[in-house]
Order: sequence, then structure tokens, then C-alpha cells
Amino acid sequence: MEAYIAEIQSLTVIAVGIILGLGAAGTAIGFGLLGGKFIEGAARQPEMIPELQTKMFIVAGLLDAVTMIGIGLALFFTFANPFLAPLTAAAGH
Repeated sequence: MEAYIAEIQSLTVIAVGIILGLGAAGTAIGFGLLGGKFIEGAARQPEMIPELQTKMFIVAGLLDAVTMIGIGLALFFTFANPFLAPLTAAAGH
């Protein structure tokens, strides 16, 4: 039983690492594209910079929100692992 618990914990750590890594990579790619398109738009129409900047910050907030959801999910799996509940209940811990 202890071997199963250790295996689930180790696989959970790997899954959390993947969740955080892909979330960070996706956010980095998203911010790169967002910044590039903002600069392109600002270079084409400099008078639109305030409107473009406002929209850019809204989209940046949404990009960060997706990453924060991933971090919350990763923390949930780290500290309140639902996959361990059946094993710990059966073991009587």
C-alpha cells in the first residue's frame, strides 16, 4: 500500500511540473505574440496607441488568469491530492 501511495505522489509531482511548465510556456508565447502585434499596430497607426494599449492590457490579464488557474490546479493536486484519498482511507491513515 505504501508503494502505491509513493507512486501516486511521484506521478503527481511530475504532472504538477508539466502543468506549471506548459502554463509558463503558453503564457510566454502569448505575451510574445501580444507584444509583437501591439508594436505592429502602434507603428502603423500611432494615434491608436492608447486604445491598443488598453486592449493589450485586458488580453494580458486574461493570459495571466489562465496561468493562475493552472497554478491553482497544480497546488490542489500537490496539497489535497484526490487520487490519494481512496488509498489512505483503505490503509486507515
